[in-house]
Amino acid sequence: MTAVQAPPAAATRGAGRQRIGLLLPVAGLTVVLLGSVLVAIGIGAASIAPEDTARYLWAALTGGSIGADEATAYQIVWQIRTPRVLLAAVVGAGLAVVGVAVQAMVRNALADPFVLGVSSGASVGAVSVIVTGGLAALGIYAVSAGAFAGALLASVVVYAAAAGRGGMSPLRLVLTGVAMSFGFQALMSVIVYFAPDGEATSTVLFWTMGSFGAATWGSLPVVAAAVGVAVVALRRSGRRLDVLALGDETAASLGIDAGRVRRGLFLLSSVVTGAMVAVSGAIGFVGLILPHLVRMVVGAGHARVLAVAPLAGAIFMVWVDVAARTVVAPRELPLGAITALAGVPVFVALLRRRGYLFGGR
Repeated sequence: MTAVQAPPAAATRGAGRQRIGLLLPVAGLTVVLLGSVLVAIGIGAASIAPEDTARYLWAALTGGSIGADEATAYQIVWQIRTPRVLLAAVVGAGLAVVGVAVQAMVRNALADPFVLGVSSGASVGAVSVIVTGGLAALGIYAVSAGAFAGALLASVVVYAAAAGRGGMSPLRLVLTGVAMSFGFQALMSVIVYFAPDGEATSTVLFWTMGSFGAATWGSLPVVAAAVGVAVVALRRSGRRLDVLALGDETAASLGIDAGRVRRGLFLLSSVVTGAMVAVSGAIGFVGLILPHLVRMVVGAGHARVLAVAPLAGAIFMVWVDVAARTVVAPRELPLGAITALAGVPVFVALLRRRGYLFGGR
């Protein structure tokens, strides 16, 4: 009897150790994220100490009072910097999580959330609104609405082109997404070329490289809800992502409909990517690099990766935004330029480590 009961006990102990091993990095990264948000809110042209930042935030959340001589600092913290920093954290988390999902969906380690052509479609929608002045009735949300509409339209086009009689294979999806991305980028270039307003052109170019400069409390809830739903849904699908990454035949042998799972992932990734691009523009390399770095720390299991990746992505993007608005202040650097400068060396190092460059496989 003892011999029969031993394996389950050992398995239970192993599962317990795995949970503890996952809890430590999650708890540590949560503390780092909270500290990063607090410090980042205080960094800027008007520097505010972390203790004062915490006091202003507490007053805003509880309805407390602030002295008249602190009203300006309070407004800077609560109305300008807090929504921007929180939006950076949400978008960073979303890019990392969707990056994990897309890499599993297409079984390609070089994939990221923008390989599906959604980002380019969103850019076309936003550029059209900026250049033509369309959707003026939506006011400050016109560009975001145009970007989201463009993202949804791009998703429909890519899905219709990629779906065939044999289903939506990973290779067909990637090739279609890349081809459509080039097509949408060409269309965007034509729109910018014929734009009569030079200022609108510069706005377009800056927006397409990413910025949180337009962050407001009104723009935060929708994207936060989309990213939150994605994190929960993907975490619950961790085992199916593990199987999907092994191939469609393996998935079928284990009773998982790979085509159905891939369609669900495509829909979820497209909507969340569209929501993020609508408020921040296109920010590359985050969804490509962060999943690899997280896997190096916690392993390849998707349940573990999806528990850590959102926190890592949020922390990374908070500090990227700090660099964007402080390095060349009072001017602001586009976020995509910073993530590319940081991401390219890391990506090359990862390729060398895996033996894919310079005499490797």
